[in-house]
Amino acid sequence: MPTRLMDRQDVFRLVEQEMAQLVEVLPRKPYEQVHLPGALHIGLRDLDQQAPERLDAGRPVIVYCADELCDMSPRAAARLEQLGFREVYDYVPGKADWLAAGLPREGQAASTPMAGDVADPNVPTCTVDQQIDDAVDMLDETGRRVGVVVDAEQVVVGLLHHEDVAARPEGTVGDAMRSGPATVRADEPPAPLLERMRRSGTGAIPVTDPEGRLIGLLEREHLERTVTHGDVTEGQGV
Repeated sequence: MPTRLMDRQDVFRLVEQEMAQLVEVLPRKPYEQVHLPGALHIGLRDLDQQAPERLDAGRPVIVYCADELCDMSPRAAARLEQLGFREVYDYVPGKADWLAAGLPREGQAASTPMAGDVADPNVPTCTVDQQIDDAVDMLDETGRRVGVVVDAEQVVVGLLHHEDVAARPEGTVGDAMRSGPATVRADEPPAPLLERMRRSGTGAIPVTDPEGRLIGLLEREHLERTVTHGDVTEGQGV
């Protein structure tokens, strides 16, 4: 039976090291809007005719659809095996997982900026056991008002605001951080996000991948410039 892939790094490895073929089996319109780099489009109903013509049966094939609740990729993978393809993989989390991680994309909407494109990846980070005075020095040296608190795997656990720690000479970051901050995924559209930040009074929000790891930080001031003036330089400081 087809192998289920849950980790996008396995997709990278198979494509780069084993020349795996990527196939999106969603309808053509969502494929044309955005798809994984280099992916072919073969609709579920077209597999019998097009797969033998367009795919190399001697190379691995990775099929994907919308997300892990979509049943089109497991059905496509099963049919490909019946058609004689020996090494077939189903990328179960699908396109939603890939885009939410801020990975490269192709298609008509690929150039439309998303949160991951404009988030600052160079935001200062610290850990919960770091001394507060060291964290303040880091913020002062970088000229930043907000830092992100992460664990050893870069998973976001809190935000550290300069105003919260500047008057605290002792203790650790864990004593002063704001834990459990709201986060957004990399494929979040900037304009609706800005409106939510305005309504809630949120000044900064981390952008994370589906595993909670930090991609970058979006500050409202920079996002306002992005939305108003179209300033979408990737990785620009905020």
